[in-house]
Amino acid sequence: MTGSGGTLLADRVVEGDPRACARLISLVEDDEPEGRRILRELPGGQALRVGVTGPPGAGKSTVIDGLIRQLRARELKVAVLAVDPSSPFSGGALLGDRIRMQGHARDRGVYIRSMGSRGQLGGLSAATEGACRVLEAAGFGVILIETVGVGQSEMAIRGVADLVVLVMHPESGDGIQALKAGILEVPDLFVVNKADLPGARATRQALVAMLEEAASLGHVMSPEAPDEQVLLVQGEDPEGPQGVQSLVERLLAARDGQRPGRGRDHLALVRALVEARVGRILKQVPPPADLIDPWAAARHWLAAALPHLEDPGRP
Repeated sequence: MTGSGGTLLADRVVEGDPRACARLISLVEDDEPEGRRILRELPGGQALRVGVTGPPGAGKSTVIDGLIRQLRARELKVAVLAVDPSSPFSGGALLGDRIRMQGHARDRGVYIRSMGSRGQLGGLSAATEGACRVLEAAGFGVILIETVGVGQSEMAIRGVADLVVLVMHPESGDGIQALKAGILEVPDLFVVNKADLPGARATRQALVAMLEEAASLGHVMSPEAPDEQVLLVQGEDPEGPQGVQSLVERLLAARDGQRPGRGRDHLALVRALVEARVGRILKQVPPPADLIDPWAAARHWLAAALPHLEDPGRP
């Protein structure tokens, strides 16, 4: 049973107190037993979780900034979890996307949090799921999750988000090569940002052609037709004819069931959470230096770690 301090913190989160949300997310990030206990007390939420991924320089933060403006115009509370590379010294986020979104700093309906990936694969912090649960309990209707980058390891976003948006820039040859390597199955929607630049329409056509080819082979998981999956967006001008309002309409239509997304891959999420938890525990268990046989060493190490897994209250 959580103590009175934990109950008070949970109550403040439910009331939408941003400081309480920040405090609880920090506890979750640090994998503190108190944070895990409070998470179990929180009521469930119904937020639409949107993963936003893409190669560096594609303009993910600019697109997210436009999404915030459009969603707030519809009176929806919006939270952003920006998962950045971690400092090797402090473990904190290096980039700090909040700097790019300062225009929303005084809006009580917007919450922006940078989270360090802390070396976790998959482009996500291991605490992302817990942070989403905190923000859902606080009443946020849409949670935008910006990942570290794009690549094979980005598959983890499927375990947390309802919909995944891949942002690309015109003539992003390397990004398209990454799609060919397997990331094509992850996004529900593709956004070619900076649509006013030369090559935007050619990039869109190349993506549509690739999606059509992949669909013929059964490799695309989205129910959308290939031509409808790829949007041209000018992120710098969210009110323009190619602004992000078209993307917002697609996202909200999915939320309302008109265009259902793939849904969260709960098995992938459980696997990612278990891997992260085991990895943290094994770092705390002294290695069996006196055992030469690697299999014997592995059994010894796991036996030492098992009590920590069986008792969630252990640090």
